[in-house]
Amino acid sequence: MDTMNYEDLAKLLKVMSDKSRLEILDLLSCGPMCANDILMHFKFSQPTLSHHMKQLKESGLVTTWKEGTKVIYANNLEVISPLMAMQNVLFTPNQNCVCKK
Repeated sequence: MDTMNYEDLAKLLKVMSDKSRLEILDLLSCGPMCANDILMHFKFSQPTLSHHMKQLKESGLVTTWKEGTKVIYANNLEVISPLMAMQNVLFTPNQNCVCKK
């Protein structure tokens, strides 16, 4: 995702607006984890974790792969990096500012 428009950004922010999903993204910033490792940090059920992981995966914020019987989750830096860069575009006046168009 080279450029991000307001619609794309709004979709990602909606997924990230849940405190548990934000905490999951924070956990995954330490490195890839399986569901059981993620679940140890929360007081909710495995089906609730599955719901959160589905939202994160469908939004593109998280990627997955299998290792044996385990599904491994990791932050998708191809999506997260441009998202982080958007804070400079949105909150700092610059040549791309909407007011200069």
